[in-house]
Amino acid sequence: MTSISRDLTDPRRAAKVDDIEAGLKEPLFENLAIPEELGPVTVRIDDHKIKRYAFTQDDYHPWHLESSPFGGRRIAHASLLGNDLVQLFTTVYAASQVVGLHTEEQLWFDSPAYLGEEVTLHGAYTKAYERRGQGYVVMEAKATGEDGRSILRHRGVEIFRTRPADVAGRGSAAPKKRITGEVAPGSPSFDAAAPAFGQVLPTLTKAFSTEQAAVFSRIGEYVRNIHNDLDIARAGGLRAPIVQGQQQYGLLAEALTRAFGTALFNGGRLRSKFLNTVEVHEPVEAAGVVTGVDEDHVDLEVWVRRADGALSAAGWAEMPLPDPNQSQRK
Repeated sequence: MTSISRDLTDPRRAAKVDDIEAGLKEPLFENLAIPEELGPVTVRIDDHKIKRYAFTQDDYHPWHLESSPFGGRRIAHASLLGNDLVQLFTTVYAASQVVGLHTEEQLWFDSPAYLGEEVTLHGAYTKAYERRGQGYVVMEAKATGEDGRSILRHRGVEIFRTRPADVAGRGSAAPKKRITGEVAPGSPSFDAAAPAFGQVLPTLTKAFSTEQAAVFSRIGEYVRNIHNDLDIARAGGLRAPIVQGQQQYGLLAEALTRAFGTALFNGGRLRSKFLNTVEVHEPVEAAGVVTGVDEDHVDLEVWVRRADGALSAAGWAEMPLPDPNQSQRK
């Protein structure tokens, strides 16, 4: 009997296959084919996948583990499928040979994914270019539900192969409009019932452990990289493994879920640029501020700040007006 895996690759293959990455291309910039199809892959949103993500993000929101306003059904975290989409290229390229840096992530949240649902992931490399001696590649991808509805749409930018210590923090991905992460003293707290300019989201503070980063970065599929392996991290000039940009992105998505509730899952958009690396166990804070309110949506600047004060991620969100009865600040 065969079954659909909850992962991009089925780790059970290791019991029968000597080289689980055999036949995949070496992840070199010169090996790119533009455009290049990635997937499709079908994954199942099972109980383990949701609980595993909850562990990696330390996010045990009741909508994911108990019931949600979406017909009482459990739903996946808003960005649970985000890393599956980011990693979709490893269906073509050998994952354990990748030493790249994610520089930009954008997701459009069209609808929730439900517990037990089979979701199809499909994407393509659409553009490649060189800048400051580094090769960048752009991926566009989507996650589609069993009924054909769009769940997530993704656009990401990555340095395809590099030495992380040589480029981390040099500002190559700095946003054109500088986001400082500073808010005026006495700024009002976010009010879902009456969003207004200058309101500040509640701050989320976390420190992703070695175990959380390793699980998030696919150690369960026997993938080895700078996020889950000390030797590989040090070979890349790092002192310790670093947290994936996508894992930090999940922290921003959690902050938006708790502030905007169901609105995020029905038309929210979050774009983030990754500016500095974050080591495992390093405390970070996610926050945001309302920069505009229209008749049907709210604009925000959002960021993740390291303990040393530097921003590790900065971005922008556009959110439908929230239902004050369904925002969750637990």
